[in-house]
Amino acid sequence: MTETIPPTERTRVVREAHRGAYDRETIYKILDEAYVCHVGFATDGQPFVIPTLFGRVGDAVYFHGSAASRMLRNVSEGISVCVTVTLTDGFVLARSVFNHSMNYRSVVALGKAVLVDAPEEKLEALRAFTEKIIPGRWNDARQPNEKELKATSILRLPLTEVSAKIRSGPVEDDAADYALPVWAGVIPLALTPGGPIRDEKCDVSIPTPGYAAQYRRRA
Repeated sequence: MTETIPPTERTRVVREAHRGAYDRETIYKILDEAYVCHVGFATDGQPFVIPTLFGRVGDAVYFHGSAASRMLRNVSEGISVCVTVTLTDGFVLARSVFNHSMNYRSVVALGKAVLVDAPEEKLEALRAFTEKIIPGRWNDARQPNEKELKATSILRLPLTEVSAKIRSGPVEDDAADYALPVWAGVIPLALTPGGPIRDEKCDVSIPTPGYAAQYRRRA
């Protein structure tokens, strides 16, 4: 695959075009850091947007859910989808309310998701979901059995029509506003984990694993 994904008329960033990014490294880093994507689709003239966990394996993203869910029933029939991911990095407080903004990194991917049938690929996708959130957990916990695999639908969306949009950096005020006696700056935002809370039915003799006790968010 090429290092840059040529933008299409649907993925080219138009407003603030300089914030668009089309290289795989930038796009994949955003996807790998995010935990939740929103899957948009339409059925019978009604649009839906569903949040769900996802994982990237190579040049595709995988998302999953109950085999009986409306989203997965319709998507598996070949309905086009729009998958979006957004990371919020900070509030940008300008001297004027109009110029307030947010530092963010986002990805939009378009295409048709493919229902995954092969058990090996299903397991790899589920492993990717698990290891993305808690590296080391897949080999520590019980893995899905045949009944659970049948009850779960996994869909793959190739990353062939995708782009990123990023806003970073300081305040951008109108020239005349820089003289105003108003505080301006950026408030950084970050998702920070707390300490692990043991399940009350968990044997107290089982030590807290390092991946939980020293958990750090993927960056």
